[in-house]
Order: sequence, then structure tokens, then C-alpha cells
Amino acid sequence: MKSIGNIFVSTYPFGKFDSLPLDLLDRSGLSYTINPLNRKLTAEEVSDLAKDSVGIIAGTENLQLLINRSKNLQFISRVGIGLDSVPLRLCRERGIKVSYTPDAVTLAVSELVMGMMITLPRQVAWADRQLRRGEWTRPVGISIKSAKIGIVGLGRVGFSIAKMLTAFSPTKVYICDILDKSNEIEFLRSMGLVIEQVSLDFLLESSDIVSIHVPLTSLTRNLIKDRELDLMKKTSYLINFSRGGIVNEEMIYNRLKNFGLAGLAVDVYEKEPYKGKLRELENVVLTQHMGSCSFDCRLAMESQATEELIRFFQSRSLLNEVPEFEFENSEF
Repeated sequence: MKSIGNIFVSTYPFGKFDSLPLDLLDRSGLSYTINPLNRKLTAEEVSDLAKDSVGIIAGTENLQLLINRSKNLQFISRVGIGLDSVPLRLCRERGIKVSYTPDAVTLAVSELVMGMMITLPRQVAWADRQLRRGEWTRPVGISIKSAKIGIVGLGRVGFSIAKMLTAFSPTKVYICDILDKSNEIEFLRSMGLVIEQVSLDFLLESSDIVSIHVPLTSLTRNLIKDRELDLMKKTSYLINFSRGGIVNEEMIYNRLKNFGLAGLAVDVYEKEPYKGKLRELENVVLTQHMGSCSFDCRLAMESQATEELIRFFQSRSLLNEVPEFEFENSEF
């Protein structure tokens, strides 16, 4: 085993619903400290609490300040798949290895997005709020079967959602991706899905429900702004369960406030915990960056991230080291 110091667990929750990740750390013999504040840490807090650590099991906390200041950090094990909080290029300069858990989150996120494809157009959340106020209007909305669905990004989650959609038989599924997805499309067609790969502009113009599933990079920051929102139908719905910063929050707020779009479901924000103006609007469903918050998903992410960190400090081969293309697309 490498000669090491302390491990810091910055993500929260960790080991809360199942003790296996903590048991793994205990059995490994590694010395570790867990986030003492029981909430998402700021960049300054992570930097202070982990300044002497050689390894970190991280969530979505911004790690740039820590990496700039740390002289000891050797390894980052990311609980989850998003890497916008990890300055990969800086890690490479400092010789810090990075791993993540890309497969653990897929099913949990996909399930919640599918739920939103029903909840948002059928106005379920709005009906709940009305009923609590003593109102009874029985709002009517579009079904998935009668809708054209746009999926921006046919990676792990986007592909999983497309497979789930085969059970609903939507009128058409449009997908947009920077890569040729001919093989995936052929498979989905064999399952009965009417699907086509198109440009982003065509997808936005044609879809009744648009769901975003791309990472936050220099290419995707503000991907959906006024120009793109102008292309969308006023009767269409937008779902963002990818990353905050991909949909411009100020521009989407103005569009929704003025009924230039039918509705929005969003789980991710530029600044979290979110306290912004979207909370004012009735045609918005807001959740708390909880796409991965199923019991089985949390256990898989936490356990896999812990096992990867243990492998690193035991000088064993890594299973989920971040691939080269992620470094190339990193903003920092």
C-alpha cells in the first residue's frame, strides 16, 4: 500500500442509508474524515477541511480551490458522473488522478426524467398546488404517446430514456448528438421506436418535450439561451436533469414568465442550493439535484467510488479512471 495520510469524504450524504461504503473504508485500514457539516460544502470549506488530505471522495463540490492550494492531494474519486466541478486540466498538471462512477447513476436519473415527462405536461405538480389552495380545475395536458420527444445527448442516460420510451410509443423521437449514433438508433428502431438523429435546431423546432442530457463543458455552457428558446413552440416543455449552466436561467425565467414556453422541469442549477426566481413560477417543477437519489443508486455510487479510491491507494489497477476525452472537453 502507498504511504498515505488522511482521506476526506466531502460528498453528502455518505453511508447514510447503507453502511457499506463506511465498512469498506474501515476494512481498508485507511484513515478518513467525513464532511462534518451534513450539507453540500462550499469551495472554501472543502479547501479548508481537505487541505492536508491525500485523497477525496467528492460529490458536486467545487474542487478548484482545493487543488490550487493542496500540496498533498493524489486522488479524486467522484461519486457520480458529472465532472464540471473537477478542474481536470489542473489535475493533470498537478499529477492528480481522477475516477468517477459513470454507470451507477443511469437508471435512477432516467426513471426520474420519465416521471417528469408525465408530471410536467399533465400538470401534476400544478394540480397538487391548486388542490391545496382549495381549487379544482382538472387541468388537461399532452400524453407521451401523442408527443414528439427530443433528447439532446444520446449518452448513457439519453439512451436509457430512449429505451424506456419504447413502452410509451411516442409519435416520434428526435435525438441530437455530436457523435454519429447510427448503431444506437438502429437498435432502438428494432425495439419499435420511431427515431431519427437531427440537428439541435430541428429538434427544438419539432419537439413537444425536450430533455437535455449532455455534460457541462465550454461547448455546452448556455447551450439553451434566447436563440434556442425562440425556436421552441410555445406549447412545448423543457426538462433539464443534466447540469446547471446548460440552460440559461435568466432567459428561461423570462420565457416562462411570459408564457413563451409551456413549462420546465429542472433538477440542476448554476448555484446550489437554488434560491432563484424560478421558484416564483407555477409552470415550473423544481427538484433538488436528486436525479441520483434512489437508495440503490446512492449505494452503488458511494461503494464504487470508495472501492476505486481503495484500489488507488493499494496500487491496484483502476476500473473507472476518467477517460481522455473528458480532459479534452474540460473547461478548466
